[in-house]
Amino acid sequence: MPERRHSPRDKVIYGGTAEIAEGGASRDCVVRNISESGAHLEFKSPLGIPKDSLRLTIARKGRSVVAKIIWWRDNFVGVAFSPDHSYELPGSDLAERLRRSEKKKRQLQRRIKELIGEG
Repeated sequence: MPERRHSPRDKVIYGGTAEIAEGGASRDCVVRNISESGAHLEFKSPLGIPKDSLRLTIARKGRSVVAKIIWWRDNFVGVAFSPDHSYELPGSDLAERLRRSEKKKRQLQRRIKELIGEG
């Protein structure tokens, strides 16, 4: 199956919160993989999963984004981040340093895989 993603996703396990409607209900989820442009989310149950968009907050990344739902199956959802609607969570520059550090780590992991012939 051809790869349709614009940027590679990295396997992660981050806790997230999906806000279903502006100021409305929210549901906890697990971010299973993530890239600069999208993510794969897992919810405890398929009940109440929206069919169009949501606001995803990942506290560990210090980021909140509006995401369009691309696909969903059972309690799994694939989303594409809206580039115009990304927000930094309040706090110090720790979130930005963490984001840069994780990006560099992913780049190094990919390079190691290339060098040992797994990529």
